[in-house]
Amino acid sequence: MPPKPKFTRQEVAAVAFAMIKEGGVSALTARDLGARLGTSARPIFTLFKNMEDVKQAARELAVQEFMEYISDYREYTPAFKRIGMMIVSYGIHEPELFKLLFLQEHPHGVSFVESLKDLDGMDDTCIRLVMEDYGLTEQEARLMFEQMWTQALGLGTMCAMGVCDFTEEEIGRRQGVMFAALMMFIKSGKLDQVITHPERIESTDFQAKEHPFQL
Repeated sequence: MPPKPKFTRQEVAAVAFAMIKEGGVSALTARDLGARLGTSARPIFTLFKNMEDVKQAARELAVQEFMEYISDYREYTPAFKRIGMMIVSYGIHEPELFKLLFLQEHPHGVSFVESLKDLDGMDDTCIRLVMEDYGLTEQEARLMFEQMWTQALGLGTMCAMGVCDFTEEEIGRRQGVMFAALMMFIKSGKLDQVITHPERIESTDFQAKEHPFQL
C-alpha cells in the first residue's frame, strides 16, 4: 500500500499558486515546491501526474482570483467597460498571474471560444451585458465582445510584460475610442460586409474599394 500523502492536492496547489504569483511560472519547480512544503519533491507526485498538472491546479486558483478581482463590474454602469478596465488592471497589479492565465501556450492551438472555456461563462456574461446596455443583437454584441476582449488583453499584456505603464485614464480613453469605433461600424448597417474568411479570397481578386469593411 502506498504511503498516505502528507498534503492534499488543494494545499499543494495553493503553495504552487503563491510561488507563481511571487516569481512567475518559471519559479515553479518540483524541488522548490517540495522545499516550500517542507519535504522532497516525491510526495508531490503521489497527488499529481507531473508538474504540468500542478501548474494547471494553480491556474484554477488563479482563475478564481481573477473572477473575484473583476467581480465588482455589477456595481458600475456601463458594466462591460468596467470588466475591460479591470482586465488591464490585473495585468498591471498581478503580472505573473496575468501571464499564467493568458500568455501560456496550449499544446495545440485553440479557438478564441475555447480559450475562454474556464472563465466561468464570462463571454456569455459580457455579451448579455452589451445586448442589454446598448440594444444590440446577439451577433452584434458578440462582435463587440470579441474585439474589446482582444484589445483589453493586448493592453493588459503590454502592462504585464513591462512594455507600457498605462494610467487608468489612458486605459479608459483607449478602450473608449475602440468601443466608439466598433459601435459606429455596427450601427452603419454594414456588418454583413465583413469578410470573416479572408483566406478564401484570391489576392488578385481583392479590390478594396468594393469591400470597404474588409478586415
